[in-house]
Amino acid sequence: MIARVQTACLDGVQARRVWVEADVGGGLPSVRLVGLTDRAVQEAKERVRSAIDNSGFVFPQHRVTINLAPAELPKEGTAFDLAIALAVLKSGAKTKLGVRAARALENEQQGFIGELGLDGNIRAVRGALALSSLLAEAGALRLFVPSANAAEAASSGVPVHPVDSLREVVQYLGRSTAIPAAEAMKESSAHGGTLDLSEIQQQDVPKRALEIAAAGGHHVLFTGPPGSGKSMLARAFAGLLPDLSPAEAKTVTAIHSVAGLLSEPGLVRRPPLRSPHHSTSLAGLLGGGRSFRPGELTLAHHGVLVLDELPEFHRDCLEALREPLEEGTIRLSRAHGMRLLPARFCLVATANPCPCGRAGATSGDDECACPPELVARYQRKVSGPLRDRIDLVVQVRPVGLERLRENPHGSQSAPARGRVVAARAMQGTRQGPGNLNAGLSGPALEEVCLLDEKASARLPRISAAYGLTGRGFFSVMRVARTIADLDGSGVISERHLVEACAYRSG
Repeated sequence: MIARVQTACLDGVQARRVWVEADVGGGLPSVRLVGLTDRAVQEAKERVRSAIDNSGFVFPQHRVTINLAPAELPKEGTAFDLAIALAVLKSGAKTKLGVRAARALENEQQGFIGELGLDGNIRAVRGALALSSLLAEAGALRLFVPSANAAEAASSGVPVHPVDSLREVVQYLGRSTAIPAAEAMKESSAHGGTLDLSEIQQQDVPKRALEIAAAGGHHVLFTGPPGSGKSMLARAFAGLLPDLSPAEAKTVTAIHSVAGLLSEPGLVRRPPLRSPHHSTSLAGLLGGGRSFRPGELTLAHHGVLVLDELPEFHRDCLEALREPLEEGTIRLSRAHGMRLLPARFCLVATANPCPCGRAGATSGDDECACPPELVARYQRKVSGPLRDRIDLVVQVRPVGLERLRENPHGSQSAPARGRVVAARAMQGTRQGPGNLNAGLSGPALEEVCLLDEKASARLPRISAAYGLTGRGFFSVMRVARTIADLDGSGVISERHLVEACAYRSG
């Protein structure tokens, strides 16, 4: 008898539906598991056998063939264990499953997720939200998941039944009474460790640039000597962003669940902030590994990626930023195929002007001792094509010691965040929800970036004066559009255009 049970597996940060098929036939006792599986899945044979025996059931003493379909899809992890055990119990004639439970398993509009211990207990798995959401979209009407994953899986929108053991699942399937369902996750109370702008003394121009970047979703690079406040500005950026929308929160939570990074229960409602060290590898930035994990760029999706000391990152890591900065996605080609990962984030980068950081100083102990060729080589680490994709380049100058002792007066981030929310609301009304100015291109850019008469007349001279490339010109137009949105203006004025060019020149 062939039995089928529905489950799912992770493919990158996405999920795919998998059918577990079990056939118990004549022949010597053996277990064969097929379907392009990794070692963790192959070891499920021993976990499932022990879990069935130790739960009071009988593992079939015949030839057992288990297939995970579709066969061409690579299978990784331990989330298949529960489905495999139920398929084996259903297909065997003398497994003590029970008639009512066997009939309940005939219903293929239900899904099963969970890792089995040798004693039959069910353990949590990573990526429960992505797995359950996929099964819900595929038509599953109820799901059985580990209790530790129940609230997360319940956010998929279908009834989710938390279970702790294989025996408990079988007992539930054999009942005619209602089975308790889990409640979906509530919002997380965590708001991250961002700084308030009031903690950064002076620096009005960089703060203004942060507000513009947050309002339009633009990338920004701060350059300046050590101690001028570049890193503090980068840490304050996430505090200017509005909360994630429900759809964005679900996506971000699913990604962090796949990576095993959900530190507390609840949907992630604040934009994620990722700040990898400059020694991180290309795989750490983009994602990959034997057991695939999303990289820093994907973990920053719908949030902020802070790259402190940008020129110190490996050259291959810097050049790999080009596609996600422009398209918001990463295409990874690996042995088992190509994966498309989401990576739409705001980049906030910092850089020193030279290796010692004191380039531009004219006298005294602060004078730069780096040879000109060394300074030029250091600055070339950030290539022209990469720098061209960063909309705002801002110089951060040191603040005098007498100004550092001034006490901040109230929050500056809260009113700035209010202006950002209002500007984003204008963009949502004009371009559709979630479409920010940073993503404007082609006909949409021409339609949205309307210039008044003075700005139109001065545009050719501004383009020539700043030596703008084609990409640079469109970048200036997008930033000018955001500045106009912050002012509540429907058209771009000359002042908006000049300010956008000033940030472009750095």
